[in-house]
Amino acid sequence: MSSRSGSNGLGVEVRDRGAQVDIRDSKAPEAGMLSFEPAASGMFIGSIKAETGQS
Repeated sequence: MSSRSGSNGLGVEVRDRGAQVDIRDSKAPEAGMLSFEPAASGMFIGSIKAETGQS
């Protein structure tokens, strides 16, 4: 699993399992995770970046 935290204190963990990508909030792992097909995970991450003004 890989993690990334922004300067705003938010962070995510991403696990690439080949046919599926799991994403969860690193600050609240007990809240569960979202699972996507690889192409859908890229679109999800891109939309979050666009909403938060990240590149």
